[in-house]
Amino acid sequence: MLTFTHDNGEFTLDIQRVAIAGWAGRDQAGVQHHIDELKLLGVAPPSQTPLFYRVSRETLTQASQVAMLGGEGSGEVETCLVSDAEGTLWVTIASDHTDRKLEAVGVAESKQLCAKPIARHAWKLSEVIDHWDSLEIESEIEDAGKTVRYQQGTLAELLPVATLMERLPAAIAKDGSLAPNSVLLCGTVPAIGGIRPSPSFTMRLIDPQTGRRIEHRYEVEELEVVA
Repeated sequence: MLTFTHDNGEFTLDIQRVAIAGWAGRDQAGVQHHIDELKLLGVAPPSQTPLFYRVSRETLTQASQVAMLGGEGSGEVETCLVSDAEGTLWVTIASDHTDRKLEAVGVAESKQLCAKPIARHAWKLSEVIDHWDSLEIESEIEDAGKTVRYQQGTLAELLPVATLMERLPAAIAKDGSLAPNSVLLCGTVPAIGGIRPSPSFTMRLIDPQTGRRIEHRYEVEELEVVA
């Protein structure tokens, strides 16, 4: 069960389905940049774009600390759509934390292995859809003991909500939208300085038109890999 606060209260959901939109950039040059980033890590290019990777609902967490196996994982800030029990869409942020070593073996497997931290606050999609492209996402990591900007961009860089809804797989769609009690991570923007791990990850969704923001930070406990 996940609980989200909003400006008028809160709601709790028993999430049934989770999907991650991969290679979801609006600009094909940006998509290719991300493909090239991952190619340096040995990740094979996708069969098509976008791809919707399913992961188990148990991967979602609102905790401020998560445990990850080994030190090869890293986060990615993503705008996240949440469909409540009535099918109303909400917007928040999540991190597609991924094991980069396993990603070279299989992208879907690497996504399932890691927790997907998600923020505790949400906005109604209807409140921001008219200025969707102006919304900003950003993240920060710890690098050599300093907090540095890791990602920064606007939602104009990613596929529009309408396009994502049109391309949803049947298993997570209903009546042309995201099925009730479902979560969709909607894509990310490139890493500044290359993909790399960090002991903490801070992510934000910013609405410059209203000044509102959603922020979530989590720390990563590295579990030893034994054999």
